[in-house]
Amino acid sequence: MMKTWFITGAAKGFGREWAEAALGRGDRVAVTSRGSGAFGGLVERYGAAVLPLQLDVTDRDAVFAAVDLAHNHFGALDVVVNNAGYGLFGMVEEVTAEQARAQVDVNLFGPLWVTQAALPHLRAQKSGHIVQVSSIAGVFALPGLGLYHASKFGLEGFTSSLAAEAKGFGVHVTLVEPAGYATDWAGPSAVHAKRSPAYEDFRANATARPSSRRGDPRATREAILAVVDAEEPPLRIFFGDGPLPVIRQEYANRIAEWEQWDEVSRAAFGE
Repeated sequence: MMKTWFITGAAKGFGREWAEAALGRGDRVAVTSRGSGAFGGLVERYGAAVLPLQLDVTDRDAVFAAVDLAHNHFGALDVVVNNAGYGLFGMVEEVTAEQARAQVDVNLFGPLWVTQAALPHLRAQKSGHIVQVSSIAGVFALPGLGLYHASKFGLEGFTSSLAAEAKGFGVHVTLVEPAGYATDWAGPSAVHAKRSPAYEDFRANATARPSSRRGDPRATREAILAVVDAEEPPLRIFFGDGPLPVIRQEYANRIAEWEQWDEVSRAAFGE
């Protein structure tokens, strides 16, 4: 059955790959990007199946207008993908107020606005699938990416609540948690805080760096189609071959620490 998609951040990376995967099998896609003119090639190839939209996901009113326009244009929305985002590199102390707010505005509030705009349409049709592009960085944290982690942990949090809230309306919700991929995340799209000399020794040994072995975004095409076509899609799914061992260890460490401090925790409850 043909699906209608709404994908933010679709000019490149995962968004572009998934738009092409959907269009290539006969689906219809509303594609958004902050810049204009990013989708000429798609329109040439797929014609009326593509609705190109210029959108800044931090502008809530513009988001609602774009989602409504896509729904009215195609007559339905089946898959809503919140892919727009970027990485902010810097120690927590180094990040400016403006950088911190911008990171959260794009990576957390952007998906929230799109989700809020899409839900009335999905509830009305009693079907649909919201896909949030999170990250392995939404499950564990490394130094040098604190505000990026904060934005993705926040996305994971509200999406977990959303999944339970939307289930009764026939709406599925999935968090896609990619590992390292050859996208612009750590390249031209990234923002870097001004470095403080105080952290140079620590940075040399501990700062998160993009893996030298990065996945091919094109290889995620079949994976995303499998997720959105599933009768019972997952709430969470890793993309990539490295995350699971890392997260197993992360959760084992958390449980061990909670157990170590359990006596103090229980005493904090009172009589």
